[in-house]
Amino acid sequence: MLKLFSGTAHPKLSQEVSKLLKLPLSKSEVVRFGNSEVRVRISENVRNSTCIVIQPAANPTDTNYMELFFFCDALRRQEAKKVIGVIPYFGYAKQNIQHRSGESVSVNVIIRFLESIGFEKIYAFDLHDEATAGVFSIPFKHLSAFPLSAKHIRNYFLKSVETRHASSLQKHVALVSPDQGAVEKVRHFGRFFFQTENFSEVVIEKKRDQDVMHKAKPLDLYGDVKNKIALIVDDMVVSGSTVLPAIDLCLKRGAKKVYFAAIHHDFTKEAPRLLQNSRLERFFTTNTIELKPTQKFPKLEEISVASLIANELKSI
Repeated sequence: MLKLFSGTAHPKLSQEVSKLLKLPLSKSEVVRFGNSEVRVRISENVRNSTCIVIQPAANPTDTNYMELFFFCDALRRQEAKKVIGVIPYFGYAKQNIQHRSGESVSVNVIIRFLESIGFEKIYAFDLHDEATAGVFSIPFKHLSAFPLSAKHIRNYFLKSVETRHASSLQKHVALVSPDQGAVEKVRHFGRFFFQTENFSEVVIEKKRDQDVMHKAKPLDLYGDVKNKIALIVDDMVVSGSTVLPAIDLCLKRGAKKVYFAAIHHDFTKEAPRLLQNSRLERFFTTNTIELKPTQKFPKLEEISVASLIANELKSI
């Protein structure tokens, strides 16, 4: 028997998946105490059941991970046959190497927790570095929302007067990688956006200051954006320190308009305001992370990944 549980990080996404699967969310109780501790209790019989827990590990990352760990422990103690974690946004994925001497490789620590607590399998969307998947010693499925995002944005542009014909997309739209590390992600997106393998890509050379949080500087732009619509593509946005200078650089190099597409929006407090007040035309993202009311802004358009999760879980 399959049972679906939702953590508190993104109940709306869990409800969407539940509706698509025609599988009701199983009952659980999450209590947060005044001293910041959390208690998780499973409120129904899960013995010999395969249990799925949906819980993004976004801000507050540590809190959401601890809740997920406790879900797994509680389900195991109630003799669940298997516990599967769906972590749409995998927190700490950017801390996958030692950027400076003496640092922890934090994502490896998180993976060891997930394995030792008793998860049978983990699903996650668009890790910052796909090589992180190789660290897991339990089954791990790396899902991607780039194809979904690309098709949605393609349809958006095809409704425009300027790019209403598919044959004109390559002529009028330039895909932009905001740094060297996002090149493969942009090419993956581009295959579905242009529906061909043959397209050019613009790359921004970026330098990040490892001693200052959320600070990055674009050094140069390689490729042609002049008189084109620039569509910048990346896996995530936190503070906007990468995308905001990239927007200005594209416009400086002659781009007519600039759009941005990201899978994850793990916003800092100021990021929504900065993005709304920028010269960006539209910000496309997905709902791998719950969008809080204070984070919504007019230029933002969210695409649901619920169907992708539901399709994966149908095979269990």
